[in-house]
Amino acid sequence: MSLAFLLLPDFTLILLGALLFRFTDWDAAFWSGLEKLVYYVLFPCLLFYATARAPLDFASTGKLLQVALATTFIGIAFGWLAKPLFRPGPMLFESGVQTAFRFNSYIALAIASRLGGESGTALMALIIGFAVPLCNLAAVHALVHRNGGLLQALVRNPLLLATVFGVLCNLLGVPIPEVLGATLSRIGNAAIAIGLIAVGAGLRLSGLHEAKGMAAYFIAIKLLVLPSMAWLLGVLLGLPPLQLQIAVMFSALPTASSAYVLAARMGGNGPFVAFLISAGTLISVVTLPLWLAALH
Repeated sequence: MSLAFLLLPDFTLILLGALLFRFTDWDAAFWSGLEKLVYYVLFPCLLFYATARAPLDFASTGKLLQVALATTFIGIAFGWLAKPLFRPGPMLFESGVQTAFRFNSYIALAIASRLGGESGTALMALIIGFAVPLCNLAAVHALVHRNGGLLQALVRNPLLLATVFGVLCNLLGVPIPEVLGATLSRIGNAAIAIGLIAVGAGLRLSGLHEAKGMAAYFIAIKLLVLPSMAWLLGVLLGLPPLQLQIAVMFSALPTASSAYVLAARMGGNGPFVAFLISAGTLISVVTLPLWLAALH
């Protein structure tokens, strides 16, 4: 029962976000502002603090990064197979393929914190720092009809920047003053809670009018195939128990809500992506605890 309840607080926060969105009169500007607060301030502080303080030993974490990035590449490859398999209409594949490999950082760090405390958070933050540019590159490539801006988007990505600066401070031995550390710790706690509420508020289950087979394919790749590959690779490489848990749970995460923003901004099929994100998040309520139980 402890495994079943381990993720319950996080999914409860997602449910709370959905209920608040449904039953309050808070307008779209409020929820947009909340998402921006989490994305540009709270989560970067959490990532920076986690990576700046964690013992970075790439000799011990190198295999973990290999597994996480290998499964991301597998997700990209399997995602692109959907184009010849389903022959979808205009902008359906280009918009939806990113949901086969992108991941929700809010849920990632919440799970990592529950699995390994500060050590688990630091490991997940390290994966996020390497995986964010790869996933952004692959997602934008699929929507390549709009050229330019990729490098600028990566350079300005707050999650990537926070991780890079945290790793640099760690490697250079830059001390974090106690007062600043306490402040960042409190911000990190707020980031996880508010981020999960924002995930719930963003759930949308309309928009699936076509390509149902491809939608199911993308969701299955993200929630079932990739964690299977992560488990297999992790066992073959002999990952320690916590790192194996982090690798598998990272690969089993539902898609990032920012996938909708990218699709809409680049002229893609926004409602289709919104459905994929929401359906995948809801299904992960079942699949994530199952993967966690399988690792024990």
